[in-house]
Amino acid sequence: MPDNHLIDSLTTGLKTTPNKVFAYRAGSPDVTFRALFDGAGRMASALVANGLTVGGRVAVQVEKTVEALQLYLATVMAGGVFLPLNVAYTPKEVAYFLGDATPDILVCDPARKAALSPHAQGARVLTLDAAGQTDFGWHDLPALAPVARGPNDLAAILYTSGTTGRSKGAMLSHRNLASNSQTLKDYWRFTSDDVLIHALPIFHTHGLFVATNVALMAGASIRFMPRFDAEAVIAAMPVSTAMMGVPTFYTRLLADPRLTPELTRAFRLFVSGSAPLLASTHRDWEARTGHRILERYGMTETNMNTSNPYDGDRRAGTVGFPLPGVELRVMRDGQPQPANEIGVIEVRGDNVFQGYWQMPEKTAEELRPDGWFITGDQGFVDDDGYVTIVGREKDMIISGGFNVYPKEVEAVIDAHPAVKESAVIGVPHPDMGEGVVAVVVPAQPGLDQEELQSLVAESLARFKQPRVWHIVEDLPRNTMGKVQKKALRETYRDDFAKQ
Repeated sequence: MPDNHLIDSLTTGLKTTPNKVFAYRAGSPDVTFRALFDGAGRMASALVANGLTVGGRVAVQVEKTVEALQLYLATVMAGGVFLPLNVAYTPKEVAYFLGDATPDILVCDPARKAALSPHAQGARVLTLDAAGQTDFGWHDLPALAPVARGPNDLAAILYTSGTTGRSKGAMLSHRNLASNSQTLKDYWRFTSDDVLIHALPIFHTHGLFVATNVALMAGASIRFMPRFDAEAVIAAMPVSTAMMGVPTFYTRLLADPRLTPELTRAFRLFVSGSAPLLASTHRDWEARTGHRILERYGMTETNMNTSNPYDGDRRAGTVGFPLPGVELRVMRDGQPQPANEIGVIEVRGDNVFQGYWQMPEKTAEELRPDGWFITGDQGFVDDDGYVTIVGREKDMIISGGFNVYPKEVEAVIDAHPAVKESAVIGVPHPDMGEGVVAVVVPAQPGLDQEELQSLVAESLARFKQPRVWHIVEDLPRNTMGKVQKKALRETYRDDFAKQ
């Protein structure tokens, strides 16, 4: 095979057990490794026939199907750059990505074609529906041999969520993706004996570049689910060995009385990421199943940076140690910080992206010349080397000149048995600059606000204590389950203006 760095590393199952099932699908035929890659090769031929050039982008906004995974593999096989887009994006939002990335091809759901075509910027518009049917005839084409690409050539562009302005396209190379997935496969002990429950979306690094790539590299099978469904996950548990999920997966499964040690007896690993896992969820999961969830830390620009150990103490509230090959430091005012001191986390390694697409100034702001990436996440490393994230730098509250780290306040509030979860934010305050506001979801009716105020008063300095409380049914989240604090700050920005 040519020097196609990423594809070559993903074909373990094809090389060793081509007739083994890669994807088990409820209600649809299973897909073997041979069929997966044969179809991807034929799709690659179709993409080239429709105008994909080496280094050209393929923008994709489709439902989760095995054919969508084949489209990802096909793009890389053809020497292209895969650009997955959240299925929730509106045509207006997609128009920005198309104008910025100028793809050769846009693949979308047939129902979206009419709305997206005017924004295509000259891209060829093709369709792939939720049943895996396409309007480009790839089945009868010969499979394309993978185009030679080097480790530094781009394999994908993933756009950030854009919570602080324009979305930025993180450029990920073959080396970035291949090296990180290989590290995770080894660190998390994935082998061809594993069966992974795959209920994550595939427009995000977690579901596409972690779950999918790791399974392919290990020659493991997946239980392929179009979306998270607690009933389907529970049904798959007795015949599965691992699951990668977001905290919401675990809280929803904990609500089901069928979750028992017997149900999870075949499992060896539960991984959580993409959003912070509450310590209470960690404890409840172990009490119910006998398994300790392994929490890790990653981001769009780097894939995975740290992980709690496979063997050893998986500490609730931490994201473990830097992965092999990943350097991590905590910086403040240009200086590395000692143990237990909070600062901005920076990482360096083969996993770190190539920069932001067509944003050299932004790249220079966040990616140092010597390879260190400024993550924007604040945290610290304890005496034992465990990394703890305390929040985004932009989420830190400065009240009366004092720094308030939301996670510290949230941990106190969340410890109350009547609290399901909380989010602490800073909003404009006429005197203090920012005032501390707590938004709380009760675990049961009748949550006593005065009791919460007393609890934080006993545990935290006055400047850290929320001055305004909101009791709500749910917190706003993105598709990966991360609480959207920007939305909360907008909702409650006038809290102190009213006083």
